[in-house]
Amino acid sequence: MPLALLALAIGAFGIGTTEFVIMGLLPQVANDFGVTIPTAGLLVTGYALGVVFGAPLMTALGTKVSRKRMLMLLMGLFIAGNLLSALAPAFSVMLIGRVVASLAHGAFFGIGSVVAADLVAPDKKAGAIAMMFTGLTVANVVGVPLGTLLGQSAGWRVTFTVVAALGVVGLAGIARLVPEMPRPQGVRLRHELAAFKNAQVLLAMAMTVLGFGGVFAAITYIAPMMTRVGGFAEGSVTWLLVLFGLGMVAGNLVGGRLADRALMPMLYVSLGALAVVLALFTITAHNKIAAAVSIALIGALGFATVPPLQKRVLDQAHGAPTLASAVNIGAFNLGNALSAWLGGLVIAAGFGYTAPNWVGAVLAAGALVLAVVSSALERRDTAPHTVVAGAPAGEQRTVVHH
Repeated sequence: MPLALLALAIGAFGIGTTEFVIMGLLPQVANDFGVTIPTAGLLVTGYALGVVFGAPLMTALGTKVSRKRMLMLLMGLFIAGNLLSALAPAFSVMLIGRVVASLAHGAFFGIGSVVAADLVAPDKKAGAIAMMFTGLTVANVVGVPLGTLLGQSAGWRVTFTVVAALGVVGLAGIARLVPEMPRPQGVRLRHELAAFKNAQVLLAMAMTVLGFGGVFAAITYIAPMMTRVGGFAEGSVTWLLVLFGLGMVAGNLVGGRLADRALMPMLYVSLGALAVVLALFTITAHNKIAAAVSIALIGALGFATVPPLQKRVLDQAHGAPTLASAVNIGAFNLGNALSAWLGGLVIAAGFGYTAPNWVGAVLAAGALVLAVVSSALERRDTAPHTVVAGAPAGEQRTVVHH
């Protein structure tokens, strides 16, 4: 794998860290600014919405520059946002800093996926995309726990300063290691927008929303579920999340490798198994060992879908894939927000803390159904057709060869 993928992975590591580390630092931030925890939670919501809307916006603005230069500009935006958060004199300023940083998120992974795929041979594209996303998954294993620990001991402002420094390293790596890749000739914003007329692109994005939404329906409420149902101590939740992160790393790498060999079968297996594990989690959540295994499997199966889904979008939006790739990253965050809301609804309705697992299972099963539909439509559209010789005029019949 080219060294350029390492630079992309470092940038992804920084982005993954800043996205999730805030969850462990909310009490300190709320205390420093004199706001409530729910108000401080706007720092999470604001970031997620910034990703959803920033992905297409920043990618569209970047259609006039080379992909390498756009990646460097996005890392600059990421650095500025995290520095603004670290130095914020008021909560409102920190919220602005979070939104500024989030604007780089979707476009970075979207454009980075295109660049990563272009750096390698056609039969290694999903593996290259997975290598870049390894930075995001490792962030959940290393960056988030260490960032939380650093923030709790030295102050949350130090954490965001260090994250900004990671952005500087990522920027330098991209500048040094990523080759110049000029924009494809003749590709304009209207060509990028035309990709959304392709039903296969839309189906892949819908699979992203539902499939990854299934993961976050459960993981969003993992703390109350594990402490009040599973019997874990509050301090154990951090290590359960590390276990989830390790599953993400493994699933991402395996998913990338297998997707290059058999993309749609890989999606069938991972989405089907994810739906089953989430459904079983309503039972296994009551046993500590079974719960820990389930959490690791949810991380692995959930992230095993990321490289194939991202490659699916790139393949179907061929010729002008950048905007579609970035919007698909926003689809992950849309799935996170949707599933967290649905999970909260079933808990508030009195169905218990394991009820979000059923929500996740239904979402993952829905993604599997869409994958089957997508594959069936693709086979129908690509099947060769011939006209039967000798058929009467106006009554010609078509024979489909399988």
